[in-house]
Amino acid sequence: MSEKSEESLAYGGQALIEGVMMRSGETMVMCVRQPDNEIATFHLTVNNITKKNKLLGLPFIRGIAMLFETMYFGVKAMMQSANVALEEEDEEFTIWDYVLLLVMLLVMNGLFIAIPYVLTNYLGLNGVLFNVVESGIRLGLFMGYLFAISQWGEVARVFQYHGAEHKAINAYEGGCNMEIQDVAKYPRLNPRCGTSFMFFTVLTSIALFALIPRTNYLLSLGYRIALIPVIAGISYELLKLSDTYRESALIKMLIAPGLWFQRLTTKEPTEDMLEVAVQALQEVKAHRSEME
Repeated sequence: MSEKSEESLAYGGQALIEGVMMRSGETMVMCVRQPDNEIATFHLTVNNITKKNKLLGLPFIRGIAMLFETMYFGVKAMMQSANVALEEEDEEFTIWDYVLLLVMLLVMNGLFIAIPYVLTNYLGLNGVLFNVVESGIRLGLFMGYLFAISQWGEVARVFQYHGAEHKAINAYEGGCNMEIQDVAKYPRLNPRCGTSFMFFTVLTSIALFALIPRTNYLLSLGYRIALIPVIAGISYELLKLSDTYRESALIKMLIAPGLWFQRLTTKEPTEDMLEVAVQALQEVKAHRSEME
């Protein structure tokens, strides 16, 4: 991977409740706006499992490992941000809470796989057309879900912080001086966002499911659910590849739908939201420099 691509992949983040989490390598910083309008900052050093374990760092496998690692720290940061924003007691997340969350996520993903498959079966289609229509229905359900939750006030604010996170990263990668007024001019869309990752999973599922021989109803459905980790692993590699060759006309065409999706998951942030995102990025950059 090129030096430019490695630098662009050095920083990533996540929108939180009234805040932003930024991560670079094994350094993670979370900044949250408190009820008194001050910004609370938390530093966390995390162990990158793909570096600690050579097997988990292999192409395609690393995507699955990173997905679970991101979910783990993402949920932990989200819960802590909620406690800070609401001034509640910071209760430790137990292993059973994570197990319950994992089960819920698997059930939700299973439904996004199962419902389109069941609906498409009623149309009597076969071959590639079946997979395309099935994926189209899945895409429609996902878009409907995103639109529905975006109408909820609290989620809408998280989507604004999502936009602030993207603007801060885009500004940094664009060589901006990181003044709030200048950061605000940068786009709120970013090709490496998880929303773009979701679109790659749709493309991957069309190609992968086309290779599965048609068997009985339940076995075909079981294949689709069992292949979720495989789809995630391939999609992660496609996401990294798209960043390496971001200037390619073909890549720009492939990532365009993912960027369009982000118009649902990001909203224009306010200046105080941008301030939180910029501080999180600057803190993680400074912390990373100290460690090096």
